[in-house]
Amino acid sequence: MPEIRFRIEWPDGAQETCYSPSLVVKDYFTPQQSYALEDFVQRSTEALQIASDRVQAKYGMPCGLALSQLQKLQATAKRYQNFPEAKVKLLSFLETAV
Repeated sequence: MPEIRFRIEWPDGAQETCYSPSLVVKDYFTPQQSYALEDFVQRSTEALQIASDRVQAKYGMPCGLALSQLQKLQATAKRYQNFPEAKVKLLSFLETAV
């Protein structure tokens, strides 16, 4: 399966590189676009769950890396819940050549 990484910027300027085992995240995010914190978490949840489900359909088990990434994003997002108008910016996609 084609995997992809995507670089994000949290409301405080901290940057993180995230993982998805599927290109489906490209259907949910646009480079250089900022998303309200709750919207970002919802989009991430949907995209990474679909990605994990695709791995399960192909290999018979969900993708632990995708689910772990999702848990990390959700936990980190909680730190920013009290930021006024908190936004997460999708900086870029980092595609791996196969």
